[in-house]
Amino acid sequence: MGDPSMLGNGAQHPPEWTSTVVGHHRLRHDLAVIRLIGEFVPFAAGQSVEVGMPQHPHVRRRLSPALPPSLDGKLEFHVRAIPGGWCSGTMVADTRPGDEWRIGTPRGGFHVDPDGEEVVMVAGGTGLAPMRAQILELARTPTPPQTYLFVGGRSPRDLYAADMLHLLSGELPWLTVIPVVEDLTDPNRVDEWYERSRVDIGFSADDLLHGTLAEVVGSHGAFTKHQVLVCGSPAMVASTLDELIETGTPAERIQFEGL
Repeated sequence: MGDPSMLGNGAQHPPEWTSTVVGHHRLRHDLAVIRLIGEFVPFAAGQSVEVGMPQHPHVRRRLSPALPPSLDGKLEFHVRAIPGGWCSGTMVADTRPGDEWRIGTPRGGFHVDPDGEEVVMVAGGTGLAPMRAQILELARTPTPPQTYLFVGGRSPRDLYAADMLHLLSGELPWLTVIPVVEDLTDPNRVDEWYERSRVDIGFSADDLLHGTLAEVVGSHGAFTKHQVLVCGSPAMVASTLDELIETGTPAERIQFEGL
């Protein structure tokens, strides 16, 4: 049950927990949502955990759960294959139900005060995962703060969770989702996984704001009385931080994580 084992010199291995893949949903050629169930992992919503998979037993990758911790041991990860990243590519392409993963070392992460001021979340790509965990954690509280989620991609089909976010914003009156795309049209190349997973629920073309996340977030002015969270690629995080600070958001109000 995740108890640390002892080394001969009295040191301890970091604790690990076992979880079994029960769902592998490939949504794009380079992206999958992976669901597991197993031992309870004592992380906090917004943290990341180390993940080990049987295909690469001696490699660990750090991922952020997209669900808050639950006593029934449910976990969900959003994984994008990084060009040249053979571990992430294997997770997206070769994960199978029944695979046993090892989960360990919760670390870092965002913190939202449920009794605090309004929240601004900025999520690029799979940076959505820790934001979703925080939103679902806030939904467990009596009076969550008003929360604005800016979620971005290069084109509309990069908004891989549009259906889930559309439904979630309809259920939670305190949540506003702002979808942002750099290009209002999808690329000409076919993505068979997108075609397979296409649904009718989601954002309309009129809902989309055009620009980079940094530009769109910056255009909303200074967030001087907000809890601000930013997660995405290192380049996206850096440009968004620069824009936030340049437009007057105090640096001490910003929490950020790069993927």
